[in-house]
Amino acid sequence: MSDQNHQSTQSTSADMPTTYDPKAAEQKWYRYWMKGGFFKAGQRPDAEPYTIVIPPPNVTGMLHMGHALDFTLQDILIRTKRMQGYDALWLPGSDHAGIATQTKVEQKLREQGVTRYDLGREAFLEKVWEWKELYANTIHEQWEKMGFSLDYSRERFTLDEGLSEAVREVFVKLYEKGLIYRGKYIINWDPAARTALSDIEVEYKEVNGHLYHLQYPLKDGSGSITVATTRPETMLGDTAVAVHPKDERYQDLVGKMLVLPLTGREIPIIADDYVEKEFGSGAVKITPAHDPNDFEVGLRHNLPQITVMDESGTMNEEAGKYQGLDRSECRKQIVKDLQEQGVLIKIEDHVHQVGHSERTGAVVEPYLSTQWFVKMQPLAETAIDAQKSGNGVKFVPDRFERTYLHWIENVRDWCISRQLWWGHRIPAWYCDATGEMVVARNEEEARAKLGRDDLRQDEDVLDTWFSSALWPFSTLGWPNENAEDFKRYFPTNVLVTGYDIIPFWVSRMIFTGLEFTQQIPFKDALIHGLIRDSEGRKMSKSLGNGVDPLEVIDKYGADAMRYMVSTSSTPGQDLRFHWERVEQARNFANKIWNASRFALMNLEGVTIEDIDITGDLTTADRWILHRMNETAREITRLIDAYEFGETGRQLYNFIWDDLCDWYIEFAKLSLYGEDTAAKKKTQSVLAYVLDRTLRMIHPFMPFISEEIWQHLPHSGDTITLAEWPKYDPVFEAPQAVKEMGLLMDIIRAVRNIRAEVNVPMSKKIDLLVKPVSAEELRIVENNAHYIRRFCNTSDFGASLDTAVPDKAMTAVVSGAELYLPLAGLIDISQEIARLEKEAEHLNKEVERVEKKLANEGFVSKAPAKVIEEERAKMADYSSKRDIVLARIHELKG
Repeated sequence: MSDQNHQSTQSTSADMPTTYDPKAAEQKWYRYWMKGGFFKAGQRPDAEPYTIVIPPPNVTGMLHMGHALDFTLQDILIRTKRMQGYDALWLPGSDHAGIATQTKVEQKLREQGVTRYDLGREAFLEKVWEWKELYANTIHEQWEKMGFSLDYSRERFTLDEGLSEAVREVFVKLYEKGLIYRGKYIINWDPAARTALSDIEVEYKEVNGHLYHLQYPLKDGSGSITVATTRPETMLGDTAVAVHPKDERYQDLVGKMLVLPLTGREIPIIADDYVEKEFGSGAVKITPAHDPNDFEVGLRHNLPQITVMDESGTMNEEAGKYQGLDRSECRKQIVKDLQEQGVLIKIEDHVHQVGHSERTGAVVEPYLSTQWFVKMQPLAETAIDAQKSGNGVKFVPDRFERTYLHWIENVRDWCISRQLWWGHRIPAWYCDATGEMVVARNEEEARAKLGRDDLRQDEDVLDTWFSSALWPFSTLGWPNENAEDFKRYFPTNVLVTGYDIIPFWVSRMIFTGLEFTQQIPFKDALIHGLIRDSEGRKMSKSLGNGVDPLEVIDKYGADAMRYMVSTSSTPGQDLRFHWERVEQARNFANKIWNASRFALMNLEGVTIEDIDITGDLTTADRWILHRMNETAREITRLIDAYEFGETGRQLYNFIWDDLCDWYIEFAKLSLYGEDTAAKKKTQSVLAYVLDRTLRMIHPFMPFISEEIWQHLPHSGDTITLAEWPKYDPVFEAPQAVKEMGLLMDIIRAVRNIRAEVNVPMSKKIDLLVKPVSAEELRIVENNAHYIRRFCNTSDFGASLDTAVPDKAMTAVVSGAELYLPLAGLIDISQEIARLEKEAEHLNKEVERVEKKLANEGFVSKAPAKVIEEERAKMADYSSKRDIVLARIHELKG
């Protein structure tokens, strides 16, 4: 959208309250932005597109601080690009979150004494949709409160019909290529939810358990083999004991039969490289139906697969007399029985990692089950080739490329079926009469393929990550490759996400993008860390250390929260949440407000047409325009490099130090003076710089920047669409920078001396300045009015041959010596002591730089510019030291 209905505005200070009220501003401006449709993409058809699709939050509850960080970084990028003239699309959406959402709804039903089976599939799904609507609305409200500039007209949900169509299309095409198959495999099983789990849904916790050492007797009665297990209940499903092929202890036993205690079943001794002969007894029990590694060994040796428990973790008919016992009860009984038989020879305490369901908390069971799988190797190879050939995704920081490649190079086939009701139902149909199965896009197509009507659809649904993997292109209209949004906005520009889901989501989006669109789905992957509490702990419900973003906003405002999370972050690094940092961000917002309010009090009657920053400008005017220009260049570079922490530092320094503490103070001389022309120039510079400053801070602090900008003389409807400040060589003013540098050094030095001897700023002093050359003398003389005003002098003089007073405080700055004749106010001995301390400090600095420049390693490796800077420092420190030593000599003489 281009700036429309340009308007000139003029305001008075009375329009701006003395204090900023975040609540009022946030509600007002978000409504205004929504009504104006300023976030809607597609209104700049000739502009270059810039796209981000939001990592879809789960419809399981409230957004947390991790979301606040993730989404704020995206909003900063989108707002910046929109202001730079791009056709910027930030597409919102949410994820149905399969097991997570179904578990929440089932918990709620259990409180009412109802199960999903009591309701039936259709009625249960109605309840889940009600839940989804409730929490989708909550997420909307949170997005709005955080000020996110999302294009709601394009909002998507992973179970939308368009996205469901994409899911079915991908499933069918992968199946037709032989990349989706159905088979038995060991998967993570949640006995409480009775479903398969993906790896990311399993949390490993340290558990104090036991290691049970068992003796399995040889059938021929010649002895026994000792094995150890943490799960004795699974021994009922043992189908072999394995040893290493090169383990001399067991070479004569390979091929012999053992008798499995408690069951009497005979099992073979096999040799397999999987066994570590140095670990324990060098013999391990093999239970193919209850351990993923044992499953692989079993396939290699064609072993039977005996499942001894059912989907709820209860022992089944294969468990014999233990049938019907819960797995934990079965363990107790088996241990007792083994002790009675005399085959349990030792029980050791053992701390080990045990997988728990992230959703239900149940101990995860490795379980042999018939599931649907994606054959990963061919898909992974395409993605690996793209990355290694330089045509892949650019990871920021680049070290995360290794994380991505490590996972995808070692990937196993992906179990994509879930025994749930909430999700994308697997598009496979069965004919019980004929035993046939068909995969199709819909039931009509399935009937046509089989030529029958008596079909039933697979009961299972797809892993949530299956639909999430398609998110960057399914949201834009794919599989319709002629969809306008897909053609214009894909591939997207950047994915912003945490490092914890690189394998589970980022990787899958990349290989599905390459497989189905022949393009990487995003050019850059910006990887951020996790938000931890102030002690560095992960935020969690169990620790009770989580922070609600809305609580932060309620206390300090959205801008303070946004600025804190975004500028405290370094790509790839975790960050700690400190309330003090939010308070500092709020204080920064207040500083901007107060400085702007002062400016507006002095801009009454000024319109956009009045602003003229050409012609005769003061040193301070030229300096602040230079610094603003320099800051705009740096901020633009840093945002493009995703260096938000450094961006925040640069903005803070420019606004707090340069603009507020120095320029506005200097500007008062013209604003309050009698020279009308000078006053108008300073008003123009102040209005111009403040306008550009608000534009730079806008992506970080959208609400306060809009509120102030609307009071300033401006054109356009909203700062959201105001042009981003560009670097302009016309503002380069190195001479003004040099002049202001000297003036600021003089003012700071005088104020420091006043503080040392407790002379208040209200008391006038005499000041003599001895510049080091004619150029510095000219700077001091031309800007004497600033020195008189900010040093509060009664008598001020500057000369190359200033006579040094007998009793004076002395300061040395780059380019001048300062003398403050303070007869009767200082102690000569104290002044000598102070100068000796200063000489000692300067001497250390000289030695430090000398040592650095004498280091051959530094000189040979450092850039020429850096070496030149060090030499300049050396000369400066040496000069200052010589002047201080000379002054000490004078005072002592």
